[in-house]
Amino acid sequence: MEAKVDKIYAPEAGTRQPLPLFLERVSAGFPSPAADYEEGRLDLNRHLIKNPAATFFVRVAGDSMIGAGIHPGDLLVVDRSLEPKDKHVIIAALNGELMVKRIRMKRKKIFLEAENETYAPREISEDTDFEVWGVVTNVIHSL
Repeated sequence: MEAKVDKIYAPEAGTRQPLPLFLERVSAGFPSPAADYEEGRLDLNRHLIKNPAATFFVRVAGDSMIGAGIHPGDLLVVDRSLEPKDKHVIIAALNGELMVKRIRMKRKKIFLEAENETYAPREISEDTDFEVWGVVTNVIHSL
């Protein structure tokens, strides 16, 4: 199934939930006690949202962006203030449907590419109803 936008969410700007941030990096090998290395508090809004007024979240449906690490059900952080550049992952409105794709700009042509070989690239022609809604800056998914 093509990766499409399932739901759109606005960020909650007033929410603050600082969590502990540890100075030491976490080893993927043997555990080490980290309580002695607590650096401070971490607010995920500050790390995930650079432009709060221009940021929104979308929930993904479909598997066409699996190769980019975007899975069905993932939550994407999208910034409308960023200018889309070649190879950015974007949220696009294509013929009235919102989708997640990688934008490619080749020889003055625009293509929307999936990150799953099952799906062919789509060329955007002059008569295509196309608009970029924003650039995906982060993906949040459960393990």
